Amino acid sequence: MVNGAPASGPAGRETAMSGWFRLTLGLLAVVVGAVWTVQGLGYVEGSVMTDQRLWALLGLVLVLVGLALLWLGVRARNQR
Repeated sequence: MVNGAPASGPAGRETAMSGWFRLTLGLLAVVVGAVWTVQGLGYVEGSVMTDQRLWALLGLVLVLVGLALLWLGVRARNQR
């Protein structure tokens, strides 16, 4: 926003694109992290990650990173 007017031009488009990118990346991270977590906890079988607590922990961390990216993406989209 410049002098109370919404940003337009390259700077405004950059904010919108980074918002969409963060939202997409955040959603992907949440989904993949959730799958890793349930595999690591042993709820999904048929993988080398099954019943490995390391994957449950890594999945949880990835979910948290994804949630942070989603939050940043929503903020970037709302600043337009």
